[in-house]
Amino acid sequence: MATEYSGTGDPTGSMTLLWGLQDKPRRGPKPRLSVAQITAAAIGLADTEGLEAVSMRRIAERLGGVTAMSLYTYVPGKGELLDLMLDAVYAETLGPIPEGSWRERLETVARHNHALYLRHPWLIQIAITRPVLGPNLLAKYELELSTVEGLGLTDLDMDLLLSMIGDYVHGAARAAIHAAQAEKHTGMTDYQWWEAHAPLLEQVWDPAKYPVASRVGNTAGQEYGAGDPERSFEFGLHRLLDGVEALITLRAAGR
Repeated sequence: MATEYSGTGDPTGSMTLLWGLQDKPRRGPKPRLSVAQITAAAIGLADTEGLEAVSMRRIAERLGGVTAMSLYTYVPGKGELLDLMLDAVYAETLGPIPEGSWRERLETVARHNHALYLRHPWLIQIAITRPVLGPNLLAKYELELSTVEGLGLTDLDMDLLLSMIGDYVHGAARAAIHAAQAEKHTGMTDYQWWEAHAPLLEQVWDPAKYPVASRVGNTAGQEYGAGDPERSFEFGLHRLLDGVEALITLRAAGR
């Protein structure tokens, strides 16, 4: 899967489209399409066929009755389209501030973001090193910051904490998506794949040479099979929140 980058189009153009600042025609026929319709069609393509399938030609086919060239009068290029797609799906994470303790609120944030990746697997292909600040991205940032407001953390702590959780969720989602893609490609789950190759591994694996790996690998395999992205996500999320709790305690102690 090729990596795409946000912000590779004209940032001013993307911001204009994201915030609806483009000039509206005062005369003439009403535009047949809207930027939102084009964005939704692109997201639908990416969801069903992957990010590689997204092109103006394919979007035009999906919309019907329009040409690829006509779409450029709404969205100037692929870079701007990616920015629109990202901001559109971020809306799915918005809502009221989660209820409960700070830990429950942060857990909700992490789960919502994890679920977003699983609904839109193409998101893991987009490197968001230079995010274009659209309305939904800013609303998402405000919402997530609000879950840790008033805990005695510094503003920098709050920003870094959300980045840490975002990075963790991205990695965990990537593992889950890759596992699903491998199962689709091979027709076997991870457990079935390892089970099929177990006879060969038994011939080359020397427990005396790898005693710790043999013991731990055996236990893990018997417990949940050779690979369980969901279990790994749950374990890592709770350990991450344990670390956040330790940070809150340190800040309360003035450290």
